[in-house]
Amino acid sequence: MATMESLIGLVNRIQMACTVLGDHGGEGMSLWEALPTVAVVGGQSSGKSSVLESVVGRDFLPRGSGIVTRRPLVLQLHKIERGTEYAEFLHAPRKKFTDFAAVRKEIEDETERLTGSQRQFLTDQFTLAFILLMGQPDSIVEDIEMMVRSYVDKPNCIILAISPANQDIATSDAIKLAREVDPTGERTFGVVTKLDLMDAGTNCLDVLEGRSYKLQHPWVGIVNRSQADINKNVDMMAARRKEQEYFESSPDYGHLAPKMGSVYLAKLLSKHLELVIRQKIPSIIALINKNIDDINAELDRIGRPIGVDGGAQLYTILELCRAFDRVFKEHLDGGRPGGDRIYGVFDHQLPAAMKKLPLDRHLSTSNVRKVVSEADGYQPHLIAPEQGYRRLIDGSLGYFKGPAEASVDAVHFILKELVRKSMAETVELKRFPSLQASIAAASNEALEKFRDESRKTVNRLVEMESTYLTAEFFRKIHESDNNPKDDKHSNAAGPNADRYNDYHFRKIGSNVSAYVGMVCDTLKNTIPKAVVYCQVREARRSLLNLFYAQIGRKEKEQLGKMLDEDPSLMEKREVLAKRLQLYKSARDEIDSVAWK
Repeated sequence: MATMESLIGLVNRIQMACTVLGDHGGEGMSLWEALPTVAVVGGQSSGKSSVLESVVGRDFLPRGSGIVTRRPLVLQLHKIERGTEYAEFLHAPRKKFTDFAAVRKEIEDETERLTGSQRQFLTDQFTLAFILLMGQPDSIVEDIEMMVRSYVDKPNCIILAISPANQDIATSDAIKLAREVDPTGERTFGVVTKLDLMDAGTNCLDVLEGRSYKLQHPWVGIVNRSQADINKNVDMMAARRKEQEYFESSPDYGHLAPKMGSVYLAKLLSKHLELVIRQKIPSIIALINKNIDDINAELDRIGRPIGVDGGAQLYTILELCRAFDRVFKEHLDGGRPGGDRIYGVFDHQLPAAMKKLPLDRHLSTSNVRKVVSEADGYQPHLIAPEQGYRRLIDGSLGYFKGPAEASVDAVHFILKELVRKSMAETVELKRFPSLQASIAAASNEALEKFRDESRKTVNRLVEMESTYLTAEFFRKIHESDNNPKDDKHSNAAGPNADRYNDYHFRKIGSNVSAYVGMVCDTLKNTIPKAVVYCQVREARRSLLNLFYAQIGRKEKEQLGKMLDEDPSLMEKREVLAKRLQLYKSARDEIDSVAWK
């Protein structure tokens, strides 16, 4: 089995580490709250500091008249293999104090720094796992009571209730508080001080023997050093011997001598602490394992540390790019929302834009007459106004470039928006704002190139329709025009008269409109194909090719700059890593110590 000293020492180390790393609150029970502590409580000048020094066996607390201890003190002592003790403060966690006069000076200096020359009381604690809680004047009684309760209310807190012997136990501040927070007395140890200062002929046997107020644990009497002893620098070992002599020679307390004094109190507390710690080991291990799992999950969420060599940095960048690319493709392919908006451009926006083209005005009778007449020039057309037809068709098809280019721009806007959304949804990238900016810039540059190529392609599609007309369509029209049954309004006066016949111009406009309608149906199908091929397909296949080429030429320093993180995130990871190491070490130590 583990020794009491090894278990308590382990708990002390965990408590200090938890405090340094800030694990002393939050949701649920923290490791700090799960570990036992001892709170020394009592009224002003009841002897709390002296009792604490006697139990510790060191002289290290400030001395003086009136209110000396003006803030809570959490003390932690470590004993190393050679038997040398040292103290450590939360505000200076890496500084070990082996000179306890220096500990006193540090307490005085830090208190003075925060409170100034005024006799001000602070609720901020020293963490130097003994806890010293003091009484103060009535003006701040309420604040002090709330602060004291914040410690002693916790079920893991062992209460060392200090009452002076020359005070009625019924009015003891410490016992009153202990009764309220620990009505069963399971956590309370009663300590009577100043037995040597009682009036002649009186004693405190009713209290020490449990008749005045019974506790589950035995009462312990303490005789602290006198002010004269302190002035003479009588050390703690000599004071302990003097205290033991007092009890052994006392006619009132001689029969209780083996169970009186600071040495016995320290043993009693240590034995109880060992029992409590052993009882709590399973729950402590369970809590440690839960904290380890939570920290690992959080580290996975914010990202693990990155290697410092160029190869590791390049690998990390490529992995992050792949993660972003996966999210982007999911948007395009339907795994995430957004890609459906591209189909909306082809199914709604493009047809609606084509429907709004001013073809009726362009193919009005007056405009057809004007265009055909200008195309004929001085020589009227002989059979059909072919040049007029071509000009009318060219003019009509030219309008289609607008909707075609608008479709290209609309898809380009959607793709840029999907890049932005994918960047925000790629969790792994959030820790690297510089890399995010670089990937976004390279992606948008690639999309600009895809858009330019797509615009050229759709314009070519329109121009191709103008460049080569479908002759078969017009041959059928010509055959229809030459059929007398189908042309009731034909003028037999010959081609010269056709030039000035309104019906003839309306017929030309109708024929051109039919042909343009046929081309419109074709473009409704080919423009989306061109846009998808030039923009969507390329974005899916090679969005980051430009970026890959760029980073392949970068030096290690440049790669490192791209992986610069938010300082607050780096600090958070460092704290989490320290906590993780703390919990793993604590678990290993508990496993190795608790079952020896």
